[in-house]
Amino acid sequence: LLLNKMAEILLSEAEKTFVLHGVEEDFRCDGRSRLDYRPMEVETDIVSHASGSARLRLANTDILVGVKTEIDTPFPERPREGKLEFFVDCSANATPEFEGRGGEELGTEISNSLATAYQSSQAFDLTALCILPGQQCWKLYIDILILECGGNLFDAVSLAVKSALHNTRVPKVKAACMDGGNVDLQLSDDPFDCCRLDVSAAPCLVTLCKIGEQCVVDPTLEEETCSNASVVVAVTESGLITSVFKTGVGHYLYPTSKVGQTIGLDVNKVLKEALEEEEAQGPKKQCYGFLKN
Repeated sequence: LLLNKMAEILLSEAEKTFVLHGVEEDFRCDGRSRLDYRPMEVETDIVSHASGSARLRLANTDILVGVKTEIDTPFPERPREGKLEFFVDCSANATPEFEGRGGEELGTEISNSLATAYQSSQAFDLTALCILPGQQCWKLYIDILILECGGNLFDAVSLAVKSALHNTRVPKVKAACMDGGNVDLQLSDDPFDCCRLDVSAAPCLVTLCKIGEQCVVDPTLEEETCSNASVVVAVTESGLITSVFKTGVGHYLYPTSKVGQTIGLDVNKVLKEALEEEEAQGPKKQCYGFLKN
């Protein structure tokens, strides 16, 4: 609803009608078909003090993610699993609507959607973060900053999160033992002596935005204001759907799960190839960070 309010300022009723007709004819305002994504750019390892980081730009949507590791105690009901905690900060620079507490509700909605998508044991192996069952585990704090809002935040955030987790390095535990009821851990002093996370089953979110009687993926901010309802599907590389939820109001009769699954497979594949290509460059990788035009 917040995004709709933002876009309503930009569009007149005539412009909304123009967007609707374009979607019906499968020729959107920017030349894409209904199931096409906009160009995407991803760069990892750009925050020096984080265990992992990534910046992803999906057209005009710009997301920065940093991952920090901390030793914690497992949940009693999940003694052999580590923890993930998502926090979304909607920067006031992204849009005036985020000023004050304007972006709090949206940030909570995005973080909850990620937590739900990653909750499945088939989505992300939390047992890999366990150090001593029932005693000690790694907790990953995933901080997400929305730098610019150009539509389709759910998808862009999920892609940036997966990229940052791919880049995350968890320190190796050289020794772990119990000493008088207390846990004594010895971590490696070598910053290069670390473990990488397996993100092959980490889900990407795919938003299916209903405009008129049709559905589009990767909606722009202008397209989002022409829609009253969207369905967000979390899909892994293998095509497993870990969560499905609806935003907005109204009925949604489109076969969302099947379309979301197909699109999700393609998005996961493209992101995986981009991350592997960047990592293959090794030390020769040219770093842009925030200096990139």
